[in-house]
Amino acid sequence: MRETIATPAPPSRVPPVTPPRTGLWTAYASLLRWTTAQIGAMLPLFVVVQALLAAGVVIGFGLLIPGIDTPAARFLSTGAPTVLLMVIGLVMVPQGVAQARASGTFTYMRSLPVPRPLLLLADLTVWLAVALPGIPVALVVAWLRYGFGYDLDWPVLAAAAALTALTATAVGYAVAVLLPPLLAQLTSQVLVFFVLLFSPITFPASRLPGWFQAVHDVLPFRPAADLLRAGLLSGAYGARWQDLAVLLAWSALGVAISVRALVRRP
Repeated sequence: MRETIATPAPPSRVPPVTPPRTGLWTAYASLLRWTTAQIGAMLPLFVVVQALLAAGVVIGFGLLIPGIDTPAARFLSTGAPTVLLMVIGLVMVPQGVAQARASGTFTYMRSLPVPRPLLLLADLTVWLAVALPGIPVALVVAWLRYGFGYDLDWPVLAAAAALTALTATAVGYAVAVLLPPLLAQLTSQVLVFFVLLFSPITFPASRLPGWFQAVHDVLPFRPAADLLRAGLLSGAYGARWQDLAVLLAWSALGVAISVRALVRRP
């Protein structure tokens, strides 16, 4: 009699255990804490430096104009917030990202199991928090120095300030991820030199040659200054849809370049 050997049944396939997905808000909050911790004790110092820069632009630029009258003081003072936001976005952001790339922190952050656009969102949030407090400081210093009042249009002012800060930081971030670190830092220095001296932010565009005025019609600097000025002196200046379109286009371009660099395989 043949002994029958029972064949064991094939083991049932155990479905792989999928780790729970981290919510977008939780991931964003964690990245925000990480980005803030990276700056650390320098974060309050950045805010203080921006406040000093705000006072310096308002008072120092005014000293370059002998016998400055009220219209010129108003134009200069309402352009100072744009200068502050551009300096943050086009200088401090590229230098911070370039340093992170050189130290390897940027590569490590890209390896984390979170949606990479959240990395950009966390960085933009921190730099926006650094940039925006300089605006009220500049306005108060201008009011104390020159003694004129403002005609505030709060919706226009809030929208223009947020969009200008977003445009500057997005373009600065795009420069930092598109170029090698050293070249990105050099480019940021050239950009801030261009903003301070050759952009119609603290002086009227009519002082520039016609062809240079046309160039600034498609660059974000003059439109940002005009929109902020319309929010601060709404009785004398009006917001234009063309300026809004230029800022939206530049912010979208900066975000698109940055996100593409973040999601691209190293």
